[in-house]
Amino acid sequence: MPSPQPTPANRPDRIRQGDRDKAFRPLPMAARRAAFAEGMALWDRGEYFAAHEALEPAWMGSDDLAERALHQGLIKVAAAYVHAGRGNPPGIVKNLTGARRHLLTAGDAGRAWGIDVPDLLVAIDDRLTDPTLLGTPQSIRRIPAA
Repeated sequence: MPSPQPTPANRPDRIRQGDRDKAFRPLPMAARRAAFAEGMALWDRGEYFAAHEALEPAWMGSDDLAERALHQGLIKVAAAYVHAGRGNPPGIVKNLTGARRHLLTAGDAGRAWGIDVPDLLVAIDDRLTDPTLLGTPQSIRRIPAA
């Protein structure tokens, strides 16, 4: 008889986020803050792929679901910019839609990390409803601060 599939309860490297098990690599808050600061600095320079990569330890390092949702939402917005640079509107839509879904569950985590999530959601919605913006990285270049 095959052994049962591991579950998050018996896999310390996984955490249930939404309807899926996701990677969990615990990091102390100081390390998550440093990864976040690096990601946002790269973002400000327009280096969206690098920002996406830099933000991943902050996302995977926390077991706080709201914090994870915030970081994953930002990662998906960065990925949307990568697709914008490639002229790939379907990739932009897919990533912004995913970002929106995560950010809606971020709760007060945005404020704790200096991000105005409601304003960011408005910017995402504007981008998704205006097809003229889908091929350009202009409408949500700057992350609103809380």
